[in-house]
This record gives sequence, C-alpha cells and structure tokens, in this order.
Amino acid sequence: MTLRELELFYALSENPHISHLAQKIGMSQSAISLAIKSLENKLGEPLFDRIGKKLVLNERGRFFKSKTYNHFLALKDGQNIFAKDKLSGLLKIASSKTIGNFIMPQIIFDFLSSHQGCSIQNNIVNSTDIIQMVQEGKIDMGLIESACDHSDISKEKFGSDELIVISSDRGLSSQHHYIDQLFDKKWILREAGSGTREIFLKHIEAVAGDLKIFMEYKDSQEIKTLLLKNREAITCVSRYVVEKELRNDELFEVPIKNLSFQRDFFVIYHKNKYQSRMMEALIKRVSGG
Repeated sequence: MTLRELELFYALSENPHISHLAQKIGMSQSAISLAIKSLENKLGEPLFDRIGKKLVLNERGRFFKSKTYNHFLALKDGQNIFAKDKLSGLLKIASSKTIGNFIMPQIIFDFLSSHQGCSIQNNIVNSTDIIQMVQEGKIDMGLIESACDHSDISKEKFGSDELIVISSDRGLSSQHHYIDQLFDKKWILREAGSGTREIFLKHIEAVAGDLKIFMEYKDSQEIKTLLLKNREAITCVSRYVVEKELRNDELFEVPIKNLSFQRDFFVIYHKNKYQSRMMEALIKRVSGG
C-alpha cells in the first residue's frame, strides 16, 4: 500500500462523497475510486460500504483506521522532514468559549502565517463537551478552562484567567459585597458544562444552594446584551469577555469580599494520541514558547 492510497482512505473516511473530495483535492473521482480499490485489494477486504453515491466506512474500515492512523501520521512526519515547510497537515481542535473567542484566533492566525502547509479546524464548545471529544478521539487536542482529571487524558497548563462579577449598575461597584448579599439580583449564568459556570459555583459552594439562577445562556455575548439593558441583572464572567465594556464604563466590576475567582487554562489530548510535529509546535505556540 502507498502513502497516497492511505491519504485518500483517511480523507474519504471523513468525507464520504467522492465528488466532494475530488473537488476539494483536485483529483478525478475515478482516480480516487481506483486508489481505494487498490488498497482494498491489497488488504483482501472492502473498507467501505457503497451506499448510493457515498462510500461509508464499514466495521473493517473503522478497525483499520483505528489501528493505522497514528502510524500514518508518523510516516507523514518522516516524509516531511526534508520539505521546505517542515510542518504540514490538518489539526482538529476544540476550544472553550472564552479561549476560542478571545485567545485562540490570534494564535491560530500567527501559526498559520508561519506555516503555510498547515490547516486548523477549531470548534468552539463548552469544556465538558471538549473533554468528551478528546476521549472519543474526535479531535486532536482541546483547550479548556475547567478541571480535567480523567486517567486517559494528558493536560498541560498554558495560562490563567480571572472571573469577575459584573453589572450595569454603577452603584454596585462603589463598595465590597459578600456574594450572598447579591442573591436578590437576577443572576444570568452560562449553561451547564461551561467552565466559567463550574468555577464560579465551586468558589461559592458554601452558599450556592441559595442562589437562584434567573436565566442561562450558551454565549457570553447574549449575557452582556441583557446586562447592558437591565441594571438588576448580574453575572460572573471572564475579564477577557468584558474588557471593552469595562473600559467604556458600560459595565462595572462588583467587588466581592473574601472571594477571588481564579482559574487555569489547559491544553488536553488523549494519552494514546500520536503527537505530530505540527501538534507539538501548536502546543508550544499556545504556551508562549
């Protein structure tokens, strides 16, 4: 079997429409079909089920992919050692909302500008979903803002963050408050599974049972919009999220007595994941190396 046959096999396993793949890589459909047939003949078994116009990975194909993909990536790394651009490939990553919206865009832009043979697909979801995606092998690496202690996942700290309580009521910013003194406000929090929500509730766990959550949202932008229009609304978010509104005196930090909402940012990946040189380089860039 050849590297080209394997490349087409892995590509087709992600994109079952031969016509779409042919258009994407600039190769004829017949050439792709012949390469896949050649690979199947060498293995002695079909790897795909032919369903309509799609080639859908069958159970043997899934098994073959699970056993060979990391070795294929290592071979590709070896092939690229003497290439002009020593880094190439596609990384699938996922970032939690704060990291994905406020930190990763510039990092990815700078990385791709330096390595033109690389591509990065970044999905922005909450930390709980990212951990599951890493466990299931759906992504190469994740960037989260919550704890992760799963035995099959490796994690590396790459930064830290501060959560703050904010409101559009300037009067609340003039003095310090115990957190439960603010429970009569309309609290709007991120959805369950959010790292921001998890850290906030963990820090106030002694009194969290008395907190009534008025509304929940997946996106911090929606929460900010509500706060800007409703002085009785209040939330806890990353300082990154509200830097502009704080600077423009549109939202105000509410000082809290005896509490500091600190958290760490982590890069996570499966312990059995092969780390290509591209992945190693991106982790180094994320960590500021």
